[in-house]
Amino acid sequence: MQIGAVIRKHRLGKNLTQEEMARRLGVTAPAVNKWEKGNSMPDITLLSPIARLLDITLDTLLSHTDSLSGEAANQLILVAHEKLKIEPFETVFLWAKEQLQIYPNSDFLTLYMARVLHSHLQMLETDDEAEYMPYFVSCYQRALESEDEGIKSAAADALYHHYMGSDQFEKAEEYLDFFSTENPERKRKLAAVYRETGREDEALQMYEELLYSGYQSVQSTFQDIYYFALKGDDFEKAHQMAEKLRLLAQLFEMGEYHEVSSGLELAILERDTDRLFEIMRRLLGNTESIFGFTKSTLYMHMTLKSPDSETEYLDEVRQSLLDCLKEEQCAFVQGDARFDALLGK
Repeated sequence: MQIGAVIRKHRLGKNLTQEEMARRLGVTAPAVNKWEKGNSMPDITLLSPIARLLDITLDTLLSHTDSLSGEAANQLILVAHEKLKIEPFETVFLWAKEQLQIYPNSDFLTLYMARVLHSHLQMLETDDEAEYMPYFVSCYQRALESEDEGIKSAAADALYHHYMGSDQFEKAEEYLDFFSTENPERKRKLAAVYRETGREDEALQMYEELLYSGYQSVQSTFQDIYYFALKGDDFEKAHQMAEKLRLLAQLFEMGEYHEVSSGLELAILERDTDRLFEIMRRLLGNTESIFGFTKSTLYMHMTLKSPDSETEYLDEVRQSLLDCLKEEQCAFVQGDARFDALLGK
């Protein structure tokens, strides 16, 4: 039975009209009507007054004995938040434990009720955490069996942080198996384990891999916005993105080639002869800096490979740049003396 149906049943049982109930609660009659129709939920601060007015318990008001909806589970968690503000921790803990016994199949409630209580206890900075921790761990372990990947990951995260906080690093590492190997947070957490267990080189390698993949991700995003701006003929925005790309390459020590190349397309589209030749000169003169990041101390613990034939690859890059100058889009510079100079004529 949904909360609206519970309110209606017990309101009628008390011979109260919607108007009378609304007056006693300090709300409007349409608000009560919406609750009963399931179109909205009462505010968290009204749950206890509603239960008292209808002469029922909060458990009855929030009763979903067969199943517990996500909205109802959230309401119980909010009740726990409110109770923790005014009631002793032990009282709220026993109340929460009772709710979890009533709704043993709600993985969401199991996980987040435990997290709310655990977080509050940590903020109290008492010596009582050890007393309650086994129960919290059991809740997290139960949530690990959930079919919901989000709940499962959140439970693994809670267990990881608990064991890291208690210096049980090998135990903490076990829970990283619940994270996708593609998840950057898994790598970050594993780096922390390595750091705390004296595997400094492995930890630094993990952090450097995060830096490198982070650059690629952000660079791709800026690049997409850049092309989107060009598609809409928003050259001001395109210049902003090109500058961001230059600064990003500089910050992550990718090499001069990557810093300069972001402005090439704009120079061609805007038919800016001087800027185009300056960019071309720098690109052709610094093609080897395409692999500049392999020499950066930011990535010194990573194994970064250049192509098997680096010279051949760089020759191909230079030829591609020169071929670009010969294309129709660059016709506006092809009568310039600098054009012949770059092509070696």
